[in-house]
Amino acid sequence: MKRFKTTGLCNPAKDYMVDITERLVKIKAMVDYGDYFTINRARQFGKTTTLAALKKYLSEQYNVLSLDFQSMSNSSFRTEGSFVKAFALNLLEKAEFGQAVIPEDIISEFKALIVTDTDDLDLRMLFLVILRWCGSSEKPIVMFIDEIDSASNNQVFLDFLAQLRLMYLEREADSDYPAFRSVILAGVTDIKHLKSKIRDDDQSKVNSPWNIAAPFNIDMSLSADGIKGMLDDYEADHNTGMDTANIAQLIYDYTSGYPFLVSHICQIIDEELVPDKFKTLADAWTRNGIDEAVKIILNEKNTLFDSLIGKLTNYPEIKNILHRVLMEGVSISYNAYNEGIGQLVTYGFIKSQNGKAVVANRIFETLLYNMFCTEGDIKNNVFTSEGTLAKNIFIKDGRLDMRLIMERFIKTYTEVFGPLEDKFKEKDGREQFLLYLRPIINGTGNYYIEAQTRDQTRTDIVVDYLGQQYIIELKVWRGERYNSEGEKQLSAYLDYFGLDVGYMLSFNFNKKKTVGVERISIDGKTLYEGTL
Repeated sequence: MKRFKTTGLCNPAKDYMVDITERLVKIKAMVDYGDYFTINRARQFGKTTTLAALKKYLSEQYNVLSLDFQSMSNSSFRTEGSFVKAFALNLLEKAEFGQAVIPEDIISEFKALIVTDTDDLDLRMLFLVILRWCGSSEKPIVMFIDEIDSASNNQVFLDFLAQLRLMYLEREADSDYPAFRSVILAGVTDIKHLKSKIRDDDQSKVNSPWNIAAPFNIDMSLSADGIKGMLDDYEADHNTGMDTANIAQLIYDYTSGYPFLVSHICQIIDEELVPDKFKTLADAWTRNGIDEAVKIILNEKNTLFDSLIGKLTNYPEIKNILHRVLMEGVSISYNAYNEGIGQLVTYGFIKSQNGKAVVANRIFETLLYNMFCTEGDIKNNVFTSEGTLAKNIFIKDGRLDMRLIMERFIKTYTEVFGPLEDKFKEKDGREQFLLYLRPIINGTGNYYIEAQTRDQTRTDIVVDYLGQQYIIELKVWRGERYNSEGEKQLSAYLDYFGLDVGYMLSFNFNKKKTVGVERISIDGKTLYEGTL
């Protein structure tokens, strides 16, 4: 029986996978054209699985050489000679186990490199053998190198790229020149931006050794339709009766198609929720089951989250950008040439949406909110403790009493911080409300900020709690007209979620305001409006 897999290489014969044939067709078109390029995506975004599938897809037409620089030790990159020996040995190992087709005379030449004194070897000697191999191969040779990041800060690697670049340029100038048909380098870092000195005696002139790389703009995220196809495969084996299209869309809404997150949600539903949380798989493959899986993911330690949080620790400037986007509601234009934005894209934190930099998916966003709010917990321990102590009074028959939560928040906020001051900003209210709300729903519910309404004037918080959803709009009071427009917007937003009750919390600076929560009706909806 197949399983969902979140570690290592996925095998369609053993694992439930999204069909990536369309992606392979697009990549093959680049190979057919003879492109040299880089597939750079964030950690656990399916690069290695894509290369494995691509190797099979190309094997009928091409002689595919698939390497992984993780198999080469640091000492392999110490000198040109040590690199030549390690690279030649890697090729011989591939040939020995049938993973590369290399003629016997070329194998002999690679063996000769291995026994030559290291000090007598250089990259041109390696590439001379490679050129002979390319010239004698029955099929055009395509070379993949995975985990290219492991060598990207090394001068020998830069020189290796320069030799590949020279091979490409020679082929372009002379179609009969023997060369790799295509070279694909895969990793997190985009090595197109690496620089190397043109001459040792000229420190000021630099040149990219990989400036011949073709743009790789193929979307490697998983679509809702693709996830549905994977779930259809699963449903054929398990007959849970789930609505695969609906479940696929819900998973996509949380993940934006990030492969690891998609597979992990499915893995948890399939393997962990029955019988502890749900009686049957049919009960688990529902919105409630997805919410439960997301809650588990957000409360666990995994390699992806460790990598993300580690980057924020190492690069406080990109952490500051994320804080401005999430906690302050600042709209930041997407600019690929901005170093901070570029790093956030490289590590998978953000993407471009309508020309703005936004967090890549809802799960990452909630993870970051939790991290920022946890830091706030330390600063506001007296304030957050009230939400924890009063937790039991907010739950009635398995439902949140959101009206009471707002009432107690308003009372607590006033007692702790006093009257609102002019320096108050909407971000302050958002952060404090989340600090109050998190301990109440923690361990049972999830929340996220609706990206379409998150700015410096309005924020919609969506809470999922035991299968029920609650929409709370936070905003700064800007007069009756603006408030009326906000009520209509919230009513329309409730329609989108199929809800009849919504909540609005206004931070009002008027001296004559009435503090508290009142109930109003609009367009057949019930709104509870809190004023602080």
